Amino acid sequence: QVQLVESGGGLVQPGGSLRLSCAASRSILSIYVMGWYRQAPGKQRELIAGITDSGIPIYADSVKGRFTISRDVAKNTVDLQMNNLKPEATAVYYCDARLSDAHGYWGQGTQVTVSA
Repeated sequence: QVQLVESGGGLVQPGGSLRLSCAASRSILSIYVMGWYRQAPGKQRELIAGITDSGIPIYADSVKGRFTISRDVAKNTVDLQMNNLKPEATAVYYCDARLSDAHGYWGQGTQVTVSA
């Protein structure tokens, strides 16, 4: 099993930045892929960024060039740096851990609101 705890959400103005962090209860090197998803009101949850156990990043087209995913193996954390945020980025952001046996685990989510 994997427990995930997200932090770093909040209110930010359009064009601003936020950094989200996801802390895992086990070594992230044992997790096949860790990802960040978001779910806006009335919409489906979507993958926005991920990082594999070998450190390869994955991005949705909508965030390429503005969001950066990174990891700290010593701390078992995966961060998402979000720059130039737009109002449509308002959503609950979830951390996901996907194991090689396809079992997946979710964090509780953290709210990001982009508004003037």
